[in-house]
Amino acid sequence: MHHFLSMLFSLLVIIGLQVSVQATEKRPERSANRHYKSELTVTNGKTWGSWGHKEMCPSGTFAAGFSLKVEGPLYGQKYDNTALNGIRLHCITMIESILHSYHDYSTVRSEAGSWGRWTDIKWCPSGFLTAFVLRVEKSQGDGDDTAANNIWFKCGGGSVLQGDGTHWGDWGDWSQTCQGAICGIKTRLEEPQGTGDDTALNDVRMYCCN
Repeated sequence: MHHFLSMLFSLLVIIGLQVSVQATEKRPERSANRHYKSELTVTNGKTWGSWGHKEMCPSGTFAAGFSLKVEGPLYGQKYDNTALNGIRLHCITMIESILHSYHDYSTVRSEAGSWGRWTDIKWCPSGFLTAFVLRVEKSQGDGDDTAANNIWFKCGGGSVLQGDGTHWGDWGDWSQTCQGAICGIKTRLEEPQGTGDDTALNDVRMYCCN
């Protein structure tokens, strides 16, 4: 018994040293060529703008949290009320997820508009992000044609995280659910149009890794 306890203590010391070393290392911000298993899409995204580059969590990590770049209502202005302009995924390892440790993470995002501010990070209580749904405003004709305004994510542990976006538009259907976890993102972004319609983020794709 004494021998077993000694071995267990030694193992814990080694793990503790490894975690300590990892906490001081800076992870690469992305892994663009990472292999993914499947792609998640929704049906209510809009067609304005162009798709940006695919951005993937560093190898060995998965998205357990997210934050949004949101421009609030521009009261007093007749036209542009762009809301959701960017989405960031915050990626951790499986060990960190089990330990509920969110101190050492990597951030990835695809194209994002320049308007608005980033919200606080929302983390899954357990597990990783596995599915999403968009809130989208339909075309308004002239002036404000805001599209994506908010996003919800499902977590592997069964909980749902609601983003701090805005209330315009309607919620669509949920994407399919990852057999694994979300590990990457790509967004469709409309560039500034000058006056009137300055819609930014219009559609989102997520990537799943095992």
